Amino acid sequence: MSRQYGCIAFTNDVRRVQKDYGSAEFYARMAREGHNNAQVDALGAREVSFLEERDGFYVSTVSQTGWPYVQFRGGPPGFVSVLDEHTIAWPEYRGNLQHVSTGNLAGGDRVALIAVDYPDRRRLKLFGMARVVRAEDDPALISSLRTPGYDALIEAGIVVAVTAFDWNCPQHIPQRFTTEQVEKLIAPFRERIHALEAQIADSATLALE
Repeated sequence: MSRQYGCIAFTNDVRRVQKDYGSAEFYARMAREGHNNAQVDALGAREVSFLEERDGFYVSTVSQTGWPYVQFRGGPPGFVSVLDEHTIAWPEYRGNLQHVSTGNLAGGDRVALIAVDYPDRRRLKLFGMARVVRAEDDPALISSLRTPGYDALIEAGIVVAVTAFDWNCPQHIPQRFTTEQVEKLIAPFRERIHALEAQIADSATLALE
């Protein structure tokens, strides 16, 4: 958990519930560390590599009516860019044209993200301040967010100044694998099967001669 995470997440309401469950003092120490540190938490090597490997994550914005809105953002592995130790960005690909997330950001820049590595059961949460950069306003940024070979239309880039982050424990995260990951895992077995089938075929041919 980064120092600033507790300052943001552990509100008075949250602390009251933590007290009911016996975890208030444990988390209060972490929150105090954040209050004594005015600097925004920097992403470390672990966080950077994790984010740059992801092919999707969930992002929450807040609407003018006060309702949170959660949306999935996906792309090829590596579509999330870490611009520096305090900043991440990703391309906004053209979708169903509802523009709820980007519309919400026009009224308030606070976002919460959660990225999950299902095979290894790892989960990273982030708080940050986001801004929408339209493609025509910063072509250089948009170009840097393109993934070679992935031709989806990029309408904008989302740039997030990361304020705080926390790693969740792996408890209750189900293990899930993509088709590509499964194919990679079973490839050696397929090759072995093909090799054995070839040996059997050769043996049968020799037996008939």
